[in-house]
Amino acid sequence: MLEISHVTKTFNAKTVNERVALDDVCLRLNDRDFVTVIGGNGAGKSTLLNAIAGVWPVDSGSIVIDGTDVTGMSEHRRAALLGRVFQDPMLGTAATMQIEENLALALRRGRSRTLKAGITREERSRYKELLAELGLGLENRMTAKVGLLSGGQRQALTLLMATIRKPKLLLLDEHTAALDPRTAAKVLELSERIIEENQLMTLMVTHNMKDAIRYGNRLIMMNEGRVILDISGEEKKQLTIELLMDEFAKASGETFVNDRMLLS
Repeated sequence: MLEISHVTKTFNAKTVNERVALDDVCLRLNDRDFVTVIGGNGAGKSTLLNAIAGVWPVDSGSIVIDGTDVTGMSEHRRAALLGRVFQDPMLGTAATMQIEENLALALRRGRSRTLKAGITREERSRYKELLAELGLGLENRMTAKVGLLSGGQRQALTLLMATIRKPKLLLLDEHTAALDPRTAAKVLELSERIIEENQLMTLMVTHNMKDAIRYGNRLIMMNEGRVILDISGEEKKQLTIELLMDEFAKASGETFVNDRMLLS
């Protein structure tokens, strides 16, 4: 379970550049919830994920993951509870290391990160099986440098690395935004399958309304650092882009004009 209680975060406080990024955010996710997060630029989506991950401290409020209060916990210590995939395929992996070495590092997340003991035969066999399930042929390239992979292959590998230890919470931060539409669709399908198979509690930030509606069992919309819509169950299944835009207008008093969110 994830419990976010009255979390606030202000950047450049008491200056002319002051910006309230999170404004008294309260949010609760149950185990196995797959929640898509949508909103315009500056709505607070990525700030929320960064606050959960411990990239920076929040000004007030609390964040509890699976019963553990992580509010004052360092980013490194939270790593054992979290998996994260970023927008940039270059993040989350070590480009100069082999595929199997990257997976070994991911398996040791939250522990002492060293390869001195080497990769065992059992580990290598497991990595090969997991890579084969991606359907990208990477199981036959386990000693290849990650920097030689395409953006889609690298993002699929990062997704595998983020979930190899079945984290308490998976954070997907616009993880298909930098990919071409066909590759993005493939990575989203992989994401959905891995989330379902591992029964992972997930927060997925996206700019794409169609994807926000298509994936997950729950959708939240943010605006000006606040959660203004929270839709789940049958109501979410009946959503269309037009209905979602109408709901945004009702909740915020504004009109959605961000064309990126309408991309299919």
